[in-house]
Amino acid sequence: MDTTQYKDVYVFCEQREGVIQSVALELLGKARELADTLKENVVAILLGKNITNKAQDLIAAGADKVLVVDNDLLKDYLTEPYTQAITQIINEQKPSILMIGATTIGRDLGPRLSARVSTGLTADCTKLEIGEERELLMTRPAFGGNLMATIVCKDHRPQMSTVRPGVMKKMTADANRKGEIVDYKINFNEEKISRVRLIKTVKEDKGMIDISEAKILVSGGRGVGSQEGFNKLEELAGVLNAQVSSSRACVDAGIIDHSRQVGQTGKTVRPDLYIACGISGAIQHLAGMEESEFIVAINKDKFAPIFNVADVGIVGDVNKIIPLLTERLKGMME
Repeated sequence: MDTTQYKDVYVFCEQREGVIQSVALELLGKARELADTLKENVVAILLGKNITNKAQDLIAAGADKVLVVDNDLLKDYLTEPYTQAITQIINEQKPSILMIGATTIGRDLGPRLSARVSTGLTADCTKLEIGEERELLMTRPAFGGNLMATIVCKDHRPQMSTVRPGVMKKMTADANRKGEIVDYKINFNEEKISRVRLIKTVKEDKGMIDISEAKILVSGGRGVGSQEGFNKLEELAGVLNAQVSSSRACVDAGIIDHSRQVGQTGKTVRPDLYIACGISGAIQHLAGMEESEFIVAINKDKFAPIFNVADVGIVGDVNKIIPLLTERLKGMME
């Protein structure tokens, strides 16, 4: 393949019910950095129905151009119409790089796209940078998180990667940025699309903020030990207006839902404050939270790896310390 004809950094900007997802803005921030290194442009791909009015938000977040595909067939996410639209864009526009959020939608869409256009896909990247030969260096955890592998797609384009929400930093939005908004027309094969239909959408309202969006997290590990222990964390979280999260051990034990898991097999978080309670700090967990702004660790093992990344460490029994901390904070806030 002649890779010289491919250029620009493209981002699939996921929206749900007309709301641009945070991961799209994070990827635009990273795309801006990569494109500036390459001296190329950032192009956002925005698919949906009645979503053209969101294009300027993507320009403010770092895009130079937004390709808007506004069509009834794209109102709700279905694999086939979304794949057809982006495949046509890739074949016609020839992007050098395509970035996708590793959400439930992105994890479904990415592999299908890479198969359609015969290129590679590096999943769950934690680092993206430009190499000496202008190729994209895609770094991700390997061998259970014990090794970081850097992968290069030399012979095929686009160079595709998925990135989990919370890994990259958004640009500060600039409402004065100028860019081009293109109404892009797609020739859909409706016969293939009609094979799968969305019958209805059922939403589960858990009344909780997504942990990847939370500003403060109180996170429990094996040292918390039980549902009773997590009830104490919930009380502390209530005082701090925080969300409760967990390491994998407590999810596997059935104490807390997987949607609350932080780490390599959970979610990547970047809160202003992360309180790690009874978490030893295995590398798989650290990969999901070490970019937190301020980390407080509570663990009875003074040699626990979590203390290596903590800004403040407290050595002691988490089940005794948390109630005392909660009461002290309550008193300060009254």
